[in-house]
Amino acid sequence: MSPKQSRMPLWRALIALVVIAVSLAIALTQSATLGLDLRGGTQIVLETQDSPDTKTVADAASTDRALEVLRQRVDALGVSDPSLSRSGDRRIIVELPGVQDPREAADVIGRTAQLTMHPVTGVTDEKPRDGSRTLADPDSAGTYLRLGEAALGGDGVKDANAVLDQEGMAGWTVGLAFRKDAAGDWARLTGAAACAAQGAPERRVAIVLDGKIISAPGMNPDVPCPTGITGGDTRITGGFSQEEARDLAALVKGGALPVPVDVVEQRTVGPTLGADAIEASAQAALIGLALTALFVVAVYRLLGALATVALALYGLISYAALVALGATLTLPGLAGFVLAVGMAVDANVLVFERAREEYLGTRSTALDKPVARGFGKAWSAVIDSNVTTLLAAGLLFFFATGPVKGFGVTLSIGVVASMVSALVVTRVLADFAVRRRFVRARPRWTGITSTGRVRSWLARRDPQLVRHRRRWLGASALLVVVAVAGIVVRGLDFGVEFTGGRMVEYSTSRTVDVDTAREAVSDAGFPRAVVQESGDGGISVRTGELSDDEQHTVKEALAGPGGEVTVERDEMIGPSLGDELRVKALVALGIAVLAQLAYLSVRFRWTFAAAAVSAMVHDVLIVVGLFAWLGRPVDSVFLAALLTVIGYSVNDTVVVFDRVREARRRDPRTELERTANKAVIQTLPRTVNTGMGALFILAALAVLGGDSLADFSLALIAGVVIGMASTVFTAVPMAVTLERRSPAGGPRRRGGGGPGRTAGARSPLEARRARREDTGAVV
Repeated sequence: MSPKQSRMPLWRALIALVVIAVSLAIALTQSATLGLDLRGGTQIVLETQDSPDTKTVADAASTDRALEVLRQRVDALGVSDPSLSRSGDRRIIVELPGVQDPREAADVIGRTAQLTMHPVTGVTDEKPRDGSRTLADPDSAGTYLRLGEAALGGDGVKDANAVLDQEGMAGWTVGLAFRKDAAGDWARLTGAAACAAQGAPERRVAIVLDGKIISAPGMNPDVPCPTGITGGDTRITGGFSQEEARDLAALVKGGALPVPVDVVEQRTVGPTLGADAIEASAQAALIGLALTALFVVAVYRLLGALATVALALYGLISYAALVALGATLTLPGLAGFVLAVGMAVDANVLVFERAREEYLGTRSTALDKPVARGFGKAWSAVIDSNVTTLLAAGLLFFFATGPVKGFGVTLSIGVVASMVSALVVTRVLADFAVRRRFVRARPRWTGITSTGRVRSWLARRDPQLVRHRRRWLGASALLVVVAVAGIVVRGLDFGVEFTGGRMVEYSTSRTVDVDTAREAVSDAGFPRAVVQESGDGGISVRTGELSDDEQHTVKEALAGPGGEVTVERDEMIGPSLGDELRVKALVALGIAVLAQLAYLSVRFRWTFAAAAVSAMVHDVLIVVGLFAWLGRPVDSVFLAALLTVIGYSVNDTVVVFDRVREARRRDPRTELERTANKAVIQTLPRTVNTGMGALFILAALAVLGGDSLADFSLALIAGVVIGMASTVFTAVPMAVTLERRSPAGGPRRRGGGGPGRTAGARSPLEARRARREDTGAVV
């Protein structure tokens, strides 16, 4: 062993120690930021529009100005820890923790708030024409006031506060303080009004907000003509309640929005639902991890126990990375965090299975060399399989919105942390353990000296799986036809994210059957609403466009049969955003396919890349078809599951193809069919063990994760099972078929070089790679 190689274990141990220490320090001193779906609150997404009045174009600059105005309004509402950020050039995301009734918040922050003050020039009973400066008199129904040019705008107001007038018994008013120049304009406006005769309409001043007169006070007799009201402040009266006065003050103080805004998305989650989701996900994670740990220990004994320790440290590392990056932990993100544990198991299983093969192949009494070679030969498969998962996670980050984007973040962090856990932490622990005299004297304790039940069964039966490839490809094609038939015949039940509309989940103090709830909602004026059971006795109502006031009407209608009604979840997606998200979903899936094809074409020959991608499309179609036949909703969470299935499917296939590539480099003369069949049999124990580890966690999420994660877990369970089968019965048979029809060009020995590569002399890079695989070194 060279001096460089002898120092490698020390460096790995040092790196592992530093990573664990830093992660522990971060975890103990900082806490993760929870998304609104976990802590409860309201999220509103606003989109700026071009202003026809001011000719202002909605772009990044005007959206930034609107963001600052909105920030002042939200601060005036008194919400704890609000969050406002720009998304793209024209969207603003507003998060209001603890706000359960979005009506007030949306009304305040979404108004343009163009404030102007006008002289009143006359009064009329005729309904005004569009575009005229004749507006309804707030103090007299059926009467309209004719207004002159605006003498003062909202930009002249320095401060505004809600004030209770206890002396004049005027109730709640809004106190205004003007800037220096605007104070003179206000004095001239009120002075001119004070010169009019008592009782004349010209003695009034109209205060207009967004094209509506909110107050038109007359001048008191003590206001001098033409001096007016001096001092730079005044009060707006109008019979306001405390909340109305506070909201109006917030609007005036914040100023007018430079451009109008539309609410394109709105989500509300009750605090109990978020708390229940955290508790359920935590239980699912603990049970899934416990079952996975027991399984790994049962199969790999001491090395399995060390891998369990590494998995616990993986959880610490990934949590610390999440906190350090300032990422927000959402409910789908929490599921991604748990799911990445199953992928962390995969890397450990890959290494242990290779170490087992090395030990059984050499029958050496030494344990350290088979373990080192196991890590070295599993390196390329671990990298390739995790890169494909990272591609899917990256697409989620760029194309998803809301909580689902958090899934992409946590999955990406989890994948990177799993590689650190398996290739660094587990290796440090394994190297230390197998060098102990106590362990060397009892090699069976390591778990790599036995063949294993799956491998023993395969050795006895020696199944020729690839020989019947036409049969398997026919069965795969039949499953795809059934899935496509479900999509065509039953159709897909798109969620509100893709169709637009509103979906509200209610909980009631008394049990209400769905027929009674449907009748109550219909009688309230919403006969086309889709009313279904949701969760534990809850009711979900899904409609097209539904305003906040109409949602409140539905809530009151359900209160009749249900007693006290609580909004547990409220999602509203505008039609334009629904179309956009639907297009983004299709683009994300298309890019996922192309990205995987491009990466695999670089790592393997195009025939193997095409086979892997075909198997991936096969898996996706079957999962989508399953949801079509079952009538389950297809929403953004399902999209997250589908992209994860893509990563997992390719992950599984890459492991087998990597083994084929290695075998053909070592023995290029062997028939491809035989090589591929042997690769499938060699990797099948890893496929089964990894799949079991993931299924334990997914089953726990499906049972304990609550209604929010049930469909997510179902899609992934189906994807994992189908992915394991498609690797053996679709990807490998198709790769062999394509290789036979389109063998690699140039002089070629029987069987080829790598997967489809020319089997001539190796390049220097290939020679170094082969030597590295033979020695088990990792660089």
